[in-house]
Amino acid sequence: MIKEFLLRQAVKHGTKDLPKEQAEMLQKAVDKNPELFGKIAKEIEELKKQGKPEMYAALDVMKKYQKELQQAMTAN
Repeated sequence: MIKEFLLRQAVKHGTKDLPKEQAEMLQKAVDKNPELFGKIAKEIEELKKQGKPEMYAALDVMKKYQKELQQAMTAN
């Protein structure tokens, strides 16, 4: 429960520069599947600790979970 709250707060902070519709869509996806987004965040952090730049780490992990992310973003 605390992890989900912190994840929602991180998404809220990270999407502040996005258009409102996109930010809401991402927030709904995180609410529906917080485990997936938590797993993604953890893997990005692991790659960053290994010395990979954050952007490249995020791209690599997002590619790995592309199918799951598409489902989360399009599911109503």
